[in-house]
Amino acid sequence: MVCIGVIGAMEEEVASLIAQMENEESKTMAGMTFHKGTLWKQEAVVVRSGIGKVNMAVCTQILADVYEVDMVINTGVAGGLYKDINVGDIVISSDAIQHDFDVTGLGHQRGEIPRMESSVFRADTELVDMAKEACEIVNPEIQCFVGRVVTGDQFISSNEKKEELVKEFGGYCAEMEGAAMAHVATLNHIPFVIIRAISDKADNSAPVAYSTFEEQAIIHTVKLLAAMFLKMSK
Repeated sequence: MVCIGVIGAMEEEVASLIAQMENEESKTMAGMTFHKGTLWKQEAVVVRSGIGKVNMAVCTQILADVYEVDMVINTGVAGGLYKDINVGDIVISSDAIQHDFDVTGLGHQRGEIPRMESSVFRADTELVDMAKEACEIVNPEIQCFVGRVVTGDQFISSNEKKEELVKEFGGYCAEMEGAAMAHVATLNHIPFVIIRAISDKADNSAPVAYSTFEEQAIIHTVKLLAAMFLKMSK
């Protein structure tokens, strides 16, 4: 049986997953509480990383070193970057890049990390396909996109910045942790996928109360994860 690491961004989402675990045991390391048990017939470790790339990198490395997970999945929310992606829709990572990594002064492109084979971290295609199929089956009322996740230690709110991230990086959504997990997972040769519910449209239209959105996002992502886990157990 494989061991799956699930890194959640929302406290309520993580709590929902933990509530459904069997034989759950917890351990706190680096200020994060890791919950290990059986989730939907799979061995799993569920944890909330905290905000930002450093927290996510530390969290992912602990999952690799201490729990020796076979794959990692990151869920949470993100800002949409394309106008046809609506609030509540889900973006699944084709790959991820750190948009705030900038050594252009040394002749590199934005996002490029010197002395690495690639600065674009590609998600596992089997996990991507499984997540997309699961989402379309259990969440038919929303759209599901596969595209690039762009990550930075910045909260992106302006339309100008969003347009820049599309133009420079081809981003589908922007958030603050995913590419850090992707970076660490790639260095450790661990398959990964990022699954993000969209909290706002690129044009700032159709505002939704965050409490309402969060509740819907948790329902959608938890249903998606359950479908993925049960498919893996067959």
